This record gives sequence, structure tokens and C-alpha cells, in this order.
Amino acid sequence: MANRRWIGLTLILFLLPLLKSAVAEETQVEEGEASVLTLDRANFTEIVSKHPFVVVEFYAPWCGHCKRLAPEYEKAAAILKNNNPPIVLAKVDANEESNKALASEYEVKGFPTLKIVRNGGKNVGEYKGPRDADGIVKYLTKQAGPPSVEIKSSEEATSLIGDKKVFIVGVFSKLEGEEFANFTAVAEELRSDYELGHTTDATVLPYNDSPIKLPAVRLFKPFDERHADFQDFNVEALTKFVEEASMPLVATLTKDPESHPYVMKFFNSPDSKALFFMNFTVDNADTFKTTYQELARSYKGKGLKFLLADLEASQGALQYFGLRAEGVPCILIQDTENRKYLKEEIKAEQMASWLKEYFDGALQEYKKSEPIPEKNDDPVKVVVADSLKTMVLDSGKNVLLEFYAPWCGHCKQLAPTLDEVAVSLQNESDVMIAKIDATANDIPTKLFDLKGYPTMYMVSASGKMVQYDGDRTKEDIMDFIRKNRDSVSSVSEADIAKDEL
Repeated sequence: MANRRWIGLTLILFLLPLLKSAVAEETQVEEGEASVLTLDRANFTEIVSKHPFVVVEFYAPWCGHCKRLAPEYEKAAAILKNNNPPIVLAKVDANEESNKALASEYEVKGFPTLKIVRNGGKNVGEYKGPRDADGIVKYLTKQAGPPSVEIKSSEEATSLIGDKKVFIVGVFSKLEGEEFANFTAVAEELRSDYELGHTTDATVLPYNDSPIKLPAVRLFKPFDERHADFQDFNVEALTKFVEEASMPLVATLTKDPESHPYVMKFFNSPDSKALFFMNFTVDNADTFKTTYQELARSYKGKGLKFLLADLEASQGALQYFGLRAEGVPCILIQDTENRKYLKEEIKAEQMASWLKEYFDGALQEYKKSEPIPEKNDDPVKVVVADSLKTMVLDSGKNVLLEFYAPWCGHCKQLAPTLDEVAVSLQNESDVMIAKIDATANDIPTKLFDLKGYPTMYMVSASGKMVQYDGDRTKEDIMDFIRKNRDSVSSVSEADIAKDEL
């Protein structure tokens, strides 16, 4: 759960704001026969089974990102249908009621979601490529080919490996046997994220400054040391090696798109995470960077991943964590239990001792919270992170708590209904209707599982928690409260039912 939240955070707050400036104006598609196939529940299996390689976009008609993708997707489809063999691009309206089961089957959690469906549906993977027509064509052409390409010359190796990306090469004495078969299996599994090749001649590889004992895997990378070798061809061990070796010791977030894949890997890591926000243009920037790099090296393998973020590229992240730009340079650590620790206005010479205190368990936890309101007189009470314990968890009352987002349309529609419920129950001293802005306050994820907004929980006077999953009508919400409250009030439940009429 925590890892999914990190991934969402990466897309929404770190990368999407940076990509907005790079998004071109919508391209007009010429009228004519559509190249993108339209699928639904009725024809999906039939169409997919006819083609060895199909890309399916699950979209919603109201989704802005889907609308921006549509002309690029159509242009790419027109090109790729002439590929040899043809690459089929299709789409499914996942907002259509009859297609929702299909979307659920393919684990669609947002729009647009693109899936690569191979071998008639036997193999399904995520599309992780660009969203412009040229990028889609280039990415899918590679994905439709073999997972690993044979490298036969120095020219091929130089062209494929380059010096600006991670590239993985299996080096074998012969292209057969268990090691080669396992390497091929790993290549198939990782092909969406990496480019891979294989060879029987190690001398054709660049940066050939150290001998390779065969068989081996050499991972080339544009950061830290130029390459790393591995000789365990167990599939699980080899996969783990690739994932770890392809991550920089310190991921760097800037406006440069080339940094974004490593930022994604940082947030996809299951480890705890350290984020250092600083202004890259200050005079002592190099001192901070060097100190942070050395600390990352000294704590390598200790379960903590490191990110260095330029202030200019991190405004959304500062807002998300409730941090002040005036507090930069600052370090924030979020551990695997979603606990946070913060040091603002940190000096380079303080960084080592502060990290030691973290590992010693001596730091006080940081919690993002809006200020506690001075007045809280409305029927629906306002809860913030700093008042959650006293107003809800330890209040001794039956509290219906709504977790909302200010931008959420469904939350805005629900607001007047909750007001009506609160007014109806205002004479019930043991019942309270409350709300908390889940985007501006830290929420204890061990207690509340938020998959979207609005989410409502009933926290009874005795501490029992029940998530609401009914219709968002006054009558259904009142019925839910009646069934899940603790009977500590002198007012009978019949009076509550009467208030609903």
C-alpha cells in the first residue's frame, strides 16, 4: 500500500508538473478510417486472440490525459499497422458499465492505462514508454522484437549501449544452455524497463577495461562506476541484481527528462527513502552534493535510498509534504512504516550526525498537519492531523469521518449531504460528523486505507472502525451511522430514524 502511494506521488507531484511544459499542443488527426481498434467486453477476447502483439488503452471519455493521448495514439497506430508483423493498437472505454469488469481484470486503476498483450492474452505487461507518436512507435517496435538482441561487432555494441542509459549484456561462450535460457527469461520479464543484448565476444563491448569471466552479465550505466558484473544466473537473483545495479547511488531530480526514470526507480524501491531538497544555484551547492553522495555511499545496503532534488523542480513535493521553501536546504526521510523525519535549514556539516540519529532511533517524528482551527462551529467539524487523535480516535464519540481532496468533484457533491446529516444529528452528543483534507494532512495508513476520494469511515465510541461503501444519500449514511454507532446516548435509535424522515 505504501509503495503504491509513493508511485502516485511520483507521477502527480514530481514528474507531471515538469512534463507539462514539454507537452505540445494537441495534434489534429486527419479524418478517415481509424487505425485504433475499438474493443469492448463482447469482442475483446476474439480480437486479442487473433494477434500476437496488441496494445490496449483503457480510457475514460472525460479524462484530459486520455484526450491528449488520443491523436498521438491514432498516428502511431496508422504507422504500426504497416509494421512487419503488424502491431495492433486498440482502446477500451473503461468508463462504460459493461466494460468495468474487463478493466478490473486488467487491474486498471487510473486513466489512461496501457497494457501490452502478447500471445493471445497469455502474457500481459505494462506499457512504460512515451506518449507521443514517434516515441510510441519506437518503443513498441522494440517491444515487438526479441527481448535481447545479439551483438556481433564493436559498432553494434557502441550504437546499442551508448553512454546515456542502462544497458544489460549477457556474455556467453555459446548461446545455449541453462544460463542463456535463464538470461532470456529475465530479459523477457524486464524488457519493458530495460534494453538488453547478448554476445559471445566480450572484446566488442565498450569500456573493456576489466576482463569478464564467462558466463556473466555486464550492466552498463551512465552513473557511478561505468559497469557492474554478475555471474549468478538464478532468475530471481539476476532480476534483483539488475534492479539494484541500475539505480544510482543518489537519484537526482531536475527538470531534465533524463533524470525521471531514475526518480521513478527511487520511488518504486521498497526501502525507506531520504529526500534532500536544495537550491542547485547556491554558492556551496557542490559541498552539499559531495557530502550527501558520501553519506549515501557510507549507508549503502542499509535499507535507505537517496534522492537529491533541485528546489526549482520540487515545488509540488514541498507542498505535498507541507514543507516551506524557506526551510531549504532540508532532508526528509520517510520509512517503510510511512513515518517521516525532517531537518530544515540543515548545514552540510550537520548531515552526518542527523542521519546517525535517524539510524539510532533518536529523531522525533515529523507530521504534516494544517493548523487546528480556532473556530470549529460548522455542523461538519474540521479535523487535522494534529487533532485526529483527540477529536476522533480518543474522543469517546461515534464519528463519521470523511477523507476528501479539495479538487475532488465527488467530494464537492457529497458536502451538502453531509451537512444535512450533521444538522439532523446535532442534538446527539455522542455523534459527530467530521472531515479531513487528506491532501494537506498526514493520514495513518495503518488505520485508514484510502484508495480514492471521498472515503468515509465510522469510528465508534469504543474504537471500532468501519469503512462506508453505500450510496452517498442522506438516508443511507444515516442508516450506516445507526447500525455502527455504539449505544452510549440516552437518545434512542428510533429518534435517529425519525430524523431521517
